[in-house]
Amino acid sequence: MTLRYFGHSTFELATETKNILVDPFITGNPMAKGKVDLDDLHPDVILVTHAHGDHWGDTPELAIKNNALVIANYEIVEYLNTKHGHSNAQPMNAGGSCQFDWGRVTQTWARHSSSFPDGTYGGNPGGFIIEIDGKCIYAMGDTSTFAEMEWIGTDFSIDYAVIPIGDCFTMGPKESLRAAKMLNAKVLIPVHFNTFPAIQIDIDAWEKLMQDHDQATLVLNPGALVEL
Repeated sequence: MTLRYFGHSTFELATETKNILVDPFITGNPMAKGKVDLDDLHPDVILVTHAHGDHWGDTPELAIKNNALVIANYEIVEYLNTKHGHSNAQPMNAGGSCQFDWGRVTQTWARHSSSFPDGTYGGNPGGFIIEIDGKCIYAMGDTSTFAEMEWIGTDFSIDYAVIPIGDCFTMGPKESLRAAKMLNAKVLIPVHFNTFPAIQIDIDAWEKLMQDHDQATLVLNPGALVEL
């Protein structure tokens, strides 16, 4: 299985049989510019953590063009159906799990907000624990640290936590260390930083902070492709 990162919070998981795209913010994403075009993406599955434009992004166009299964909360699925006519979707909510022929997805709570660019309510924000090909990947979405992360770290053996660290709208570097300790993930992949001025951080300092606490990290440049 490979993971390809497109900047901000957008990434792709590819197995021998499935292509899974998480929070497909390509159009308008300065980190993705020159790294990927929408025509290059052919997802079988799209996961959307919440309705903000920098996560909802190009979901309708990619879903319709590829007849992709969209996995999201109930409100996002309803919006996709009523506003864009795409019904190939699996609604979820926090704490629920769904088994698919390619793997299992569990939706978690995220402490954030959620509304579509047009102001429509987007339901509760969330994250996804993706169990696939013998790996466990936690796409945390946009969130602050919350106490129940300790339960998640106990209930799942997380190989990779895709964690927001840019501060201002999500947890920052200091809070991400607390989250890391609770999740006990083998590797942290930082996202949602340095895309815009409001979320600029010193990524080298963050890496050192994690290393000082024996936490493995994998910092990816936009466009990077890695084997998991």
